[in-house]
Amino acid sequence: MAKYNLTEKKQKTPLYRSLLKMETVDEIYQQIMAKFIVEKKYRDCNYSAKKMAEELNTNVRYISAIVNLRYQDNYSQMVNEFRIKEAMYMLKDRRYHNMTIEDIALAVGFQNRQCFYVAFYKRLGITPREYRITNMEMLQEKLESKKNKRTAAKKKKDSK
Repeated sequence: MAKYNLTEKKQKTPLYRSLLKMETVDEIYQQIMAKFIVEKKYRDCNYSAKKMAEELNTNVRYISAIVNLRYQDNYSQMVNEFRIKEAMYMLKDRRYHNMTIEDIALAVGFQNRQCFYVAFYKRLGITPREYRITNMEMLQEKLESKKNKRTAAKKKKDSK
């Protein structure tokens, strides 16, 4: 008698995929992306799939199914992905160096610093603070390199 049941699980295609028309999927997906990319709705920590469904005149199940189908993730993970990408930009941009990490977390739509740290670490494997420090050091090195090149070019020009 076998000790373990080692039969492979069969991949099941979810029922919703066969019920959705591709034209509808494309149309709603474009509307979802417009809400996130153009309107930056992900910055609102209270913006839910339900609110989005109401704005797009559809239901939450469609939103969830389409996000899963096109983004291969759930709604919350997609929202966090947009938030983290914007936070990454802000953490390495010198214009935001005076903002605290908590301020950046709130600006991109996280409810608190802890949620931000968990999502960020889960995505990148480092904390937002480590990411900022690493990128600021790299930026400083680039600036120093450019300055040294300009100084060397100027000395070379002056010696001629």
